[in-house]
Amino acid sequence: MIAIDWGTSQLRAYRLDGAGAVLDARERPEGVLSVSPGGFPAALDAIVAGWDADRVLMSGMVGSRQGWLEVPYVACPAGLDAIARGVRSVAWHGGTAAICPGVTCYDADRVPDVMRGEEVQVFGALALDAGAVGSILIAGTHSKHIRVEQGAIAGFTTHMTGEVFAVLKAHSILGRTMEDGTAPRDIIAEAAAFESGVERARNAGGLLHHLFGARARVLMGEIAGRDARSYLSGMLIGHTILAAAPQAPLLVIGAPILAEHYAAAAAMLGIEAHPLAADRATVAGLIAIDRLLQNRG
Repeated sequence: MIAIDWGTSQLRAYRLDGAGAVLDARERPEGVLSVSPGGFPAALDAIVAGWDADRVLMSGMVGSRQGWLEVPYVACPAGLDAIARGVRSVAWHGGTAAICPGVTCYDADRVPDVMRGEEVQVFGALALDAGAVGSILIAGTHSKHIRVEQGAIAGFTTHMTGEVFAVLKAHSILGRTMEDGTAPRDIIAEAAAFESGVERARNAGGLLHHLFGARARVLMGEIAGRDARSYLSGMLIGHTILAAAPQAPLLVIGAPILAEHYAAAAAMLGIEAHPLAADRATVAGLIAIDRLLQNRG
């Protein structure tokens, strides 16, 4: 089997043996937005070149409106069986290829929310038996708070944490107070600034007020310009964690360093948290879905 995680900006492929162990892995900056119309089969050919496999299972934005095939969302509550039923095949001359569906839900005010790819990571985490899970937070550009009940995704909320950080850093007055990072790093000072940002999220006043304080604290000499990005990162992560009042223990899924930062921030806020690497969760989730599909014949 070949497992594919095809997001907006990155394409990751994993060649697995019959027991689900990763034999080889490849990654390219060829997310769905960089693939021309009709170019998905060729892009898949390129990344799996030389690999032998009887089937390919894909997740992520490859199943979006901008992807290879728009696969309908599965409504919450969404269990693993519902995800497997929602898988759709695509024409690929290299063999059998299929795409997992995303998941949708509504918040308390009936505003819709969606995810693609993260649902696979949730079921991968559960399959890995990562221990008791009170709630799951997937850290990233669009962070997800996910509520799991009786083995199914009961609901979730999306928070634009990483994207807001990038926009503020590149296009706001906050970015102008941040030094370019060419000076030698002071790890201790960066960690202290990050912790201070996380703690700031506890305070009254709201995120918009807290954001301007990131500039004022640099101007008043309370935070060095080179540490301002760590302070801003801590603040946004702190607000993201507190927004959904997660139940402990909190499982944080993400790129290893990012997941560790989120887990550390949660601990500062009094929430027991454990990190899990996103690629492990993705592969385990695709294996779990594939096994259901194979059992059905």
